Amino acid sequence: MTRIILAIIVTMSMISQSTAQTRITLYPDVKGLRIWGREKIEDAPYMDYYPAGTGSARPCILICPGGAYTALAKGHEGKDVAAFFNSKGFDAFVLMYRLNDAEQNGSRFPAQHDDVTTAMRIIKTRAVEFGIDVLKTGVLGFSAGGHLASMAATMHKEANPSAADLLERESSRPAFAILIYPVISLSDSFSHKYSGEMLLGKGASAEMKQSFSTYNRVDAKTPPTFIVFSGDDKSVPVQNGIVFYQALLRNKIKASLHVFDHGGHGFGMAPKDPVLSQWPEMSIKWLSQLGIQ
Repeated sequence: MTRIILAIIVTMSMISQSTAQTRITLYPDVKGLRIWGREKIEDAPYMDYYPAGTGSARPCILICPGGAYTALAKGHEGKDVAAFFNSKGFDAFVLMYRLNDAEQNGSRFPAQHDDVTTAMRIIKTRAVEFGIDVLKTGVLGFSAGGHLASMAATMHKEANPSAADLLERESSRPAFAILIYPVISLSDSFSHKYSGEMLLGKGASAEMKQSFSTYNRVDAKTPPTFIVFSGDDKSVPVQNGIVFYQALLRNKIKASLHVFDHGGHGFGMAPKDPVLSQWPEMSIKWLSQLGIQ
């Protein structure tokens, strides 16, 4: 009986650790910021921290939920994903970044890019405190959150070792990127126009839309990238993943593109689909080959 009780206590402790989270505000000294978006979220931008355990030099992932830059799918594209990566030994952060709304009363670029780069710099600055290996810290995003993650991968801010601001002493470049049915183009026939409107505004120029179609920003400094799509995605066509993958190949960046024959858009980790649900484990194996796991 005593052993059974102890086993229950240990199990409950493990469950508690795996679901524990800490909210970290991105700009604690700045007043008046809010996430906003379609749901009118009054909270300032923040990230929820889900530690995998204790110790040091753990790999880490920053998760960007999707939602067309107007909402945040923080459950199946956020918390659930954090739980999976926790189970694989990764610390996880779920980013609640600034959004826009149909009336254009929210935030536009560069707010979202500032949020993801600030989040990455906070993680790196506090890496010793968290027990995280900065060389194994990457970004993952879904849909418009995938576009944000692709901006983090292709538009990172360089470190300034002499900066007065400790955050600016760290590069925002992630060690890897995982992009799940990501919005990539904001200008082509296969672009997701609504995400573009929410990020750049309805009056954005053709040049601006082209500039923030992130396949145009891939270069030799872009980190290794893992991409997942379904071929029948009507919202964000697979061409988004293909053009990004081709840009990675042109720049000799390690890349992996997986296209499933079904799934549509927004399937997250697809726990009820025996085929689609393989991508999370596939990403872990890919990271292992990179020496990150």
